[in-house]
Amino acid sequence: VQLQASGGGLVQTGGSLRLSCAASGRIASRYNMGWFRQAPGKERELVGTINWNAGNTVYFDSMKGRTSISRDIAKNMVYLEMNSLKPEDTAVYSCAAGISWPPGDFWGQGTLVTVSS
Repeated sequence: VQLQASGGGLVQTGGSLRLSCAASGRIASRYNMGWFRQAPGKERELVGTINWNAGNTVYFDSMKGRTSISRDIAKNMVYLEMNSLKPEDTAVYSCAAGISWPPGDFWGQGTLVTVSS
């Protein structure tokens, strides 16, 4: 499975952004898909996950209440909608997939999100 995140860019505080993760290869129904982020000088943290088949989502404190993860099985795509963005949300956002939870068997190249104050 190969993953490629896209959609990052520069956004003002309070703005919104939608990231996409394109997956190629076979996505097993039991796979979990996840969005992670890593800010400069900080460890990578989990933003949220979605089960590929059931569509169940789990969100973490870092952006809970301001994000929504969805997937399009027909297009092999996973999305991360982010709202009310803050400067501290500035990070490289990456998607991951795998059987385990949180997922980590396959990783995609991240996309940079910069939130200006």
